[in-house]
Amino acid sequence: MPHFVTLLGSLRKGSYNGIVARALPALAPEGVTVAPLGSVGALPHYDADIQASGWPAEVTAMGDAIRAADGLIIVSPEYNYSVPGVLKNAIDWLSRLPEQPFKQKPVLIQSASPGVLGGARMQYQLRQSLVFLDARVFNVPEVMVGAVHTKVDEAKGELTDQGLSFEAGRQDSRQTLVETVVNRVLRFSPAVPRTAASATAISAAIRPYSIRVTPSSFRAYPLKPDTHQI
Repeated sequence: MPHFVTLLGSLRKGSYNGIVARALPALAPEGVTVAPLGSVGALPHYDADIQASGWPAEVTAMGDAIRAADGLIIVSPEYNYSVPGVLKNAIDWLSRLPEQPFKQKPVLIQSASPGVLGGARMQYQLRQSLVFLDARVFNVPEVMVGAVHTKVDEAKGELTDQGLSFEAGRQDSRQTLVETVVNRVLRFSPAVPRTAASATAISAAIRPYSIRVTPSSFRAYPLKPDTHQI
């Protein structure tokens, strides 16, 4: 059974990225499971002295869960053109485990923001760390949800825009996000059965998420800067 885990890079209770991440399990069809990892806020600030005295239980549990999963989905806002400190701290801890869990792991990055770029600059920074850790990070498609405040019900904490479907980010390609995820996971994760049924299940799980970015859609978005309220 294909199994994914999500790592959320935000602590705010009403986080837009949290809404996106929490919607994934409910959308997963039969045959696919999506489970959240522990909160990055539960990890102490990285300190080699703490490490020397014993690994925090939250770190080892998170590392074990990532290793056991067929793929990792990181959902995070952008802070100051970069990665939120709490997410970077979690990566620093996990990278120091005896068998660091990112190695050869299929990873999809998602970000959401009220701004037009949807957290793009955070993703570029995060990719640098993940490349060093030998993660199998998807290069395309780039999942960046701009104007996210128009796509969620903040009072209910729910995703309201259910009819979206991400394209691969290349105008000359008909491959969708769903097809890309299926192909990459089946290629790099031997634990996932190589069957049409499993591919279909993964496709159905991720299909509802995306948008096709066109010039007109960019013009429709209110030009708001990426802020910490995400």
